[in-house]
Amino acid sequence: MEPTAVEPTAVEPTAVEPTVEEARLDRAVPREILRRGGFDTVAPELAVALEGAPSYAAAERTVVRQGSRLWRRAVDRAQGRGPVRGDLARDDDRPLYWARLGMTRELRAWEPRFALSSAERARLLERLETSSRGQDAIRFPVGKGIKRVLMTGFDPFTLDRDIRISNPSGAAALALDGRLIRTADGELARVETAVFPVRWRDFADGMVERALRPHLPRVDVFTTVSQGRVGRFDIERFNGAWRGGFGDNENVSETGTVPVTDPASQPQWTVTTLPYAKIVAAGTGRFPVYDNTSVTEIPAGGTAPVVRPDGPTPGSAARAGGGGDYLSNEIAYRATLLRDRLGLTGLPGGHVHTPVLRFGAGNTDAVTDPEFLRNRADITAQVRAIIAVAAAATD
Repeated sequence: MEPTAVEPTAVEPTAVEPTVEEARLDRAVPREILRRGGFDTVAPELAVALEGAPSYAAAERTVVRQGSRLWRRAVDRAQGRGPVRGDLARDDDRPLYWARLGMTRELRAWEPRFALSSAERARLLERLETSSRGQDAIRFPVGKGIKRVLMTGFDPFTLDRDIRISNPSGAAALALDGRLIRTADGELARVETAVFPVRWRDFADGMVERALRPHLPRVDVFTTVSQGRVGRFDIERFNGAWRGGFGDNENVSETGTVPVTDPASQPQWTVTTLPYAKIVAAGTGRFPVYDNTSVTEIPAGGTAPVVRPDGPTPGSAARAGGGGDYLSNEIAYRATLLRDRLGLTGLPGGHVHTPVLRFGAGNTDAVTDPEFLRNRADITAQVRAIIAVAAAATD
């Protein structure tokens, strides 16, 4: 379940100051993860490549090329392709996260030989984000015979609580991108993935909709995935149109209705169309899987929030979906609202919360340990099995 405590709002950085996220790169653990993951040269390589850019167009090509290369390198590493660099487990999602931040910090501080406006720099940063997250590399096969599954994951978060944190949804996205899965009914499904930031501003700017809109009409299943509660998977039945104020990775807090286009037609709730009963009943792995129907609402005519274990009541105002009131609830809300606004109400889609990825007892400083590795591998395997069940349930 997502936390609801309020954190202080961050000050908007200037063009050359690092963001709150980027500033964490100077701590020992991120440097260790980059070195042991073999990604410590990624940001310097971008800086060198940008030095020779004679124009904005050349800089944009460089940024997209380097961002795409980072995503592909992380996917290949997670899936056992290519040389092993460093001694971290191949399926670790953290080198991708910290390497991307190194790249954005270099790009933010870059002084080009040509005039570069703040809007152009922002556009370069946007291209770097989308290319290094796999958002513009989603490619499904044409024709019939293979089902198409779109899955999303997230960056690590709550890093000021524990800088070592990994996000199992991001690790699963790297492990499953481009993979063929045999479904429960014997058919093949192709999985394409992307990773999203834990930042309110990117969601308000429409990143989710831009990434998913071209693909939802052509897929058979979609699922947004994030880290949830300890020791369990949850298939979230209801998603709420509410931001609860917890600080994001930039320590920015946002409270209020989820901002979307055409707010006049915005519903308070959206509903999963994943085959939750079949998923819950299937033996997908060692963690139990629940159909989570609980929400928090302000009932019609009321003023105080009320927890409803069986879903929202008519006319109520959302205060938390089954997945809480943080960005996991919001990506589920945005994706399912997009599904409905595109007229794809029969398309199976919704949100899956994974168990919390924990270190072994007594480990307070090492960046990895056997229990951590086992838990991450088991969670990824179970995400894959859940997707196989969902894909088998489609027509």
